[in-house]
This record gives sequence, C-alpha cells and structure tokens, in this order.
Amino acid sequence: MSINKETVEYVAHLARIDLQPKELDKLSLQLQAIVDFIDRLKKVEVKDVAATSHILPINNVFKPDRPGGSLPPGKVLMNAPQEKDNFFVVPKIIE
Repeated sequence: MSINKETVEYVAHLARIDLQPKELDKLSLQLQAIVDFIDRLKKVEVKDVAATSHILPINNVFKPDRPGGSLPPGKVLMNAPQEKDNFFVVPKIIE
C-alpha cells in the first residue's frame, strides 16, 4: 500500500485538518514508514509462537482491605482555591 501526498491531503480534508505543504510531505513520509513496517510485520512467521497478552508474566498483588479514618476537613481543604462551610467552592457551569 502506498501513501502519497495526495492521500494525506485528502484524509486531512475529510478530517478538517489544515496542513501546510511541508507538513504534508513530512506526514506522508511518516505514514508510509508506518505502513511499510506493518507490511514487514505481516511477513513474520508466528505459527509456532504461543499467543500472549504480555511478554512477561503478570500477577496481581492484592492487599487486605482495611478501613481507616477519614481526613479532617481542614486538611482536605488546605489547598482548595476556595472553600465554604467545609465544602469546595467551584464555579457554576450550568447555563
């Protein structure tokens, strides 16, 4: 598959992205390199390779769930830009 400047320009137009001529050249070369790499990967023989989701074994480490005390309101609100009656004050965003 070949990715040329016209293909990148067409896709950029569809995505409503305004690219400069230098960007088109650079992006088309980068995308072509990616497609070439994928084509190389398609040629690799993996028939005898077991399917894996990770190259290293992964084990979850679980810790016991222990209830603890809550932080005091003063400490929680210490870095808040604004607070009122032990609550955060935030700008209203509903129109």
